[in-house]
Amino acid sequence: MYAIVEIAGQQFKVEPNRFVYTHRLAAEEGAELTFDQVLLFEDEAGITVGAPTVAGVTVKAKVLEHLKGDKVIVFKKKRRKGFRRKNGHRQYLTKVMIEQIGA
Repeated sequence: MYAIVEIAGQQFKVEPNRFVYTHRLAAEEGAELTFDQVLLFEDEAGITVGAPTVAGVTVKAKVLEHLKGDKVIVFKKKRRKGFRRKNGHRQYLTKVMIEQIGA
């Protein structure tokens, strides 16, 4: 059983008892979340595709922790001009545990 769900503007394939790293959510650690923007749902009965969402299907999840992602180096250079800029970025993330998918 799996579902395609929209979380924080991004689409994720989620399965029960799996982790998902999303952009930082405005929820405290340990909070229970419910996502109702389910775009596709698959179970033993078959695949249901929403238009645009599947009615009556929700995904229940729990926020485990807030963290920062890996560092990404941004390096800009213009040849023969002596122009060099080095910058780093770490994205704020939320680790979410998918607990239940169902109607």
